[in-house]
Amino acid sequence: MLHEEAPRLAFADGMSIEARSVWAKHDRDTDGWLPLWRHLADSGIVAGFLWDRWLPLQVKRTIAECLPAGLDDGRRLAVWLATTHDIGKASPAFACQVESLADAMRAVGLDMPLHKQFVDRKLGPHGLVGQVLMQEWLVERYGWSRPNTLQVGIIIGGHHGVPPTASDIKALIDHPDLVRTPDCAALWRQVQSDLLDRCAEVCEVGEGLAGWRNIRLSQPAQALLTGLVIVADWIASNPDLFPYFPDAEQVGDRDRAESAWRGLDLPELWQPSEPTGSPREVFASRFSLPAGSHLRPVQERAVQLARSMSAPGLMVIEAPMGEGKTEAALAVAEIFAARSGAGGCFVALPTMATGNAMFPRMLDWLKRVPDLRSQRGRRSVLLAHSKAALNDDYAALMRAGSRDVRGVETDGGSGEWRPAADQSAAPAELVAHQWLRGRKKGMLSSFVVGTIDQLLFMGLKSRHLALRHLALAGKAVVIDEAHAYDTYMNSYLDRVLSWLGSYRVPVVVLSATLPAARRRELAEAYAGSACAEADLAAVAQARGYPLITTVEPDGRIAPEPIAASGRATHVYMERLRDDLTAVGERLTQELVDGGCALVVRNTVDRVLETAAYLRDLFGNENVSVAHARFVDIDRADKDSDLLQRFGPPEKSRQHRPTGRHIVVASSVAEQSLDIDFDLLVSDLCPVDLLLQRIGRLHRHVRGKNQSHRPEKLRTARCLVTGADWDTLPPKPVRGSTLIYRDHALLRSAAVLESFLSGTGPDGHVMRLPEDISPLVQDAYGTGTVGPPQWQDAMAKAAAAQELHQARQEEAAQDFQIRDVGRVGRPLLGWVDAGVGDADDTRRGRAQVRDTRETLEVLVVQRRVDGVWTTLPGLSEKRGGLELPTDAVPQPRRGRIVAGCGLRLPYQFSFPKVLDQAIEELEHKNYVPAWQSKDSYWLAGELILVLNENCRTRLAGYDLRYTSTDGLEVTRAE
Repeated sequence: MLHEEAPRLAFADGMSIEARSVWAKHDRDTDGWLPLWRHLADSGIVAGFLWDRWLPLQVKRTIAECLPAGLDDGRRLAVWLATTHDIGKASPAFACQVESLADAMRAVGLDMPLHKQFVDRKLGPHGLVGQVLMQEWLVERYGWSRPNTLQVGIIIGGHHGVPPTASDIKALIDHPDLVRTPDCAALWRQVQSDLLDRCAEVCEVGEGLAGWRNIRLSQPAQALLTGLVIVADWIASNPDLFPYFPDAEQVGDRDRAESAWRGLDLPELWQPSEPTGSPREVFASRFSLPAGSHLRPVQERAVQLARSMSAPGLMVIEAPMGEGKTEAALAVAEIFAARSGAGGCFVALPTMATGNAMFPRMLDWLKRVPDLRSQRGRRSVLLAHSKAALNDDYAALMRAGSRDVRGVETDGGSGEWRPAADQSAAPAELVAHQWLRGRKKGMLSSFVVGTIDQLLFMGLKSRHLALRHLALAGKAVVIDEAHAYDTYMNSYLDRVLSWLGSYRVPVVVLSATLPAARRRELAEAYAGSACAEADLAAVAQARGYPLITTVEPDGRIAPEPIAASGRATHVYMERLRDDLTAVGERLTQELVDGGCALVVRNTVDRVLETAAYLRDLFGNENVSVAHARFVDIDRADKDSDLLQRFGPPEKSRQHRPTGRHIVVASSVAEQSLDIDFDLLVSDLCPVDLLLQRIGRLHRHVRGKNQSHRPEKLRTARCLVTGADWDTLPPKPVRGSTLIYRDHALLRSAAVLESFLSGTGPDGHVMRLPEDISPLVQDAYGTGTVGPPQWQDAMAKAAAAQELHQARQEEAAQDFQIRDVGRVGRPLLGWVDAGVGDADDTRRGRAQVRDTRETLEVLVVQRRVDGVWTTLPGLSEKRGGLELPTDAVPQPRRGRIVAGCGLRLPYQFSFPKVLDQAIEELEHKNYVPAWQSKDSYWLAGELILVLNENCRTRLAGYDLRYTSTDGLEVTRAE
């Protein structure tokens, strides 16, 4: 097993009858089984295949850096650990579980109690027993010190997802009968030693084990080896790939493994080649750029810096909206990956909507990215969020990657994601490989676009955490919208960055509005103790914009201001009274000659209230809404409509309204959508978010000097409302305060004051991008801002904010893994007191976000005759389709229902209301047929049934849904 040639020794050759009798796998339906020696051999060979054909060089280097012979020793160690991982099954605590197989072992002298007699059996799970046996054997056979054995033993002990704790080990030691039956302990010991000896012999590590007595494995190496062993075990545990005895009894070790590997058919490892052309040539070959477009200075310099760094590390790119930061990040990621040995890329975004928007952009990039292999093979891709299956681009890749291979045996857990949204035609070389779609395995795909949660889960104490570390340690990572996270999430992000830095994972962070203090925190988290305080201070003090900060693995940090691209927008800023009449009168005045206005409210309730008022003034056809309280299908249609009508000129020219039109939106308008309006009205919000909203104002050039816009609207104008401007300081509306808190709102108002009052150097004019960084740094800094009369109120808000952030930081520590420990320290109790499984459900997201848990439901309608149907008015003839309640719906209709997912609003996040809502939904709308294992789309989901008027009552609230306004919620009378 040292390399890919056939092993010199068949695993079972010369093995004693007692060792041959030990079993590892059993199928209750067929009574098929596998002896332990067979599963150990299978796992070891699979680990060799994974190392040679699938594992990125970046991961191998982390594993090998502590070993005398480097990569060769790394492979030996990985294969040996995979080969020995289930040695704990050679114990009475495990073997007693299947009576017929236990009897066969008793017949050759390996006695054990009956299963029902083993009252303490749960104290001896086979992973923990294996760890104890491994440590004992290393001490006795190779003279290891007992403390040193723990760093490799913990890998065996943790191969089912949870490394043991010190108390777990003590409990097992106190029950030696779980490891060996007292009356025949010598025979049990002999069999266990014989199996371990054979593993060492077949893996050719005898001399290596003697030479490794004093190694110090880093905690990152331990985590990666654990993840690799888990993957090898899950593959070798798949009976479709590795058939059970007696049917497969005569197949040789190598033939069996080669056949299984061909059957698994994993896409090969991406081997990036560093692009050699000029930055302009790199961008031209990788991206579909609009005609006449030019390379932006920040894009060019990002490529140059990525090439000039001594080794790939962290790059933070700060640049205005619309400057092509995403393309710059992908170009840098390719260069970093080629230099570091990464085998893929993960792009993390704030929301599912931004993830969906990014996914086709990654696919387009992948079609153009070359490979060192002469014949480029398939590449595995994943859209990583809970509604990925409803995305059209991703669904097409799922079809391309479908194969007749079932999941894994229960040791690995079935782990298929519960769908709720994803699909589009794709080239054959890009596939969502079936084996890599599991909830725990998905991140192992080479190229992943997902929500930031998927990255933050890397810092969460959770089962099978090592798999997520293995998945991310082999990639280049891009983190978009880095300004969008609060203290709680940033605490997780900093912990994750510290681990990514220890893995030497290249990271690119993007933001248009990053506070300087946060920039310093990101650099310090990644570099750790390697960075100098003077360098960190320089990072915090850097005021250039655009700005690129590089952090090299040796701790060198360099912030560098970049020339602006020349794109400039001057925005006239004004206050507007928070009154619907005032908003309506001003819009009437500004839109007298036509034009498209965007009104952004901070809450959905304000969106709906404003839209209703404006429809009375302008007509229903001239006012539309956009917010997150639509079912997924309608939300996607809303986004498509916004892009079609208000997107870039080349896409919207034939569809843009010629008269007056107003879009009233929530914060969904801040991110991901490339939309362009003539006029902006916005509630007061944190200044970085206001700048994002302003990024939707005059975003594109429409004619020379904006001549294609109405004459009154050729000057960009932003009207700020959502506060009582007559008080000192201004008083934000209550809904805004609940979302953003007073501190951020008051400091935003303070830094905007000179523009809103016209007392600044340029009067009411905000100059973009020049004013972006000063506004953000002043708003998020600690200096005094705003008039003297505001200071008392602002000081109180600052004190309340400091207390709130301290509580968030403290709460984030509850389930957060520790920082990287010293070299050689075992991952003992690594995820102790954790959360169980981490996933992208509402409960999973709540683990890494400081948000209340709320409900997601699938919405259907009940007609007057009692028949259930899909919601009326859904696009593409999906509305009003009848749904059976005594059977599983046809797949297409099931998918449509799954596409009608809706997250209930904040009213349902209070524990009493949440519990009442769940109870009512399960009592009134439970359909047994929809919960069966054959109901792929609907099993496990809560169903909200609306009446013929699309209304219902739930937990004391009246609900109404329309495709024009989404969900409206009022307290029942």
